[in-house]
Amino acid sequence: MGKLIYPINVSLDGYMEDESGNIDWSIADDELFDFWIDFQRPIGTFLYGRRMYESMVYWETAHDNSYHQPAAIQEFAQSWRAAEKIVYSQTLQSVSSIKTRIERELNPDAIRKLKKSSETNITIGGPELAGQAMREGLVDECHLLVNPIVLGGGKRALPDNFHMRLELIGERQFNSGVVHLHYRVIV
Repeated sequence: MGKLIYPINVSLDGYMEDESGNIDWSIADDELFDFWIDFQRPIGTFLYGRRMYESMVYWETAHDNSYHQPAAIQEFAQSWRAAEKIVYSQTLQSVSSIKTRIERELNPDAIRKLKKSSETNITIGGPELAGQAMREGLVDECHLLVNPIVLGGGKRALPDNFHMRLELIGERQFNSGVVHLHYRVIV
């Protein structure tokens, strides 16, 4: 049975985007990229909102050897391409990546069946979609990569007006000052 995991880069004050919709404030060095490669290896399915999918679809072609990409980039792209992807969108008409399908809305029963039948873990990307899944009691773990920056506003990484108990099961500090907090959802 697979777990549904919400991984997110977040500012110290809880935002995943700044007020202009940018994420370029988050630290992206080699140590963190290696973390994301290791994190992604056991993932069999990615669940995305439209905007998150549109930012991640870059990995569909990033492996292209004509770009002479470093091995880490190629490995990340290869594992992204190998995974199933479900994009939840009311507006997206088509996808530009393999192993990808569109669903118009999050169906909690379908996610429960996916978790039950999956031999690998599943991630959910995008704060609105993850918030819906949290409200439905579907999320099993959260991985917050807290960046040493205060944004003062933007898009929140976690839903407002929602209560969820968590148990800290792991932590790691990176040389950049980013702190990884790994939580299990307590039911």
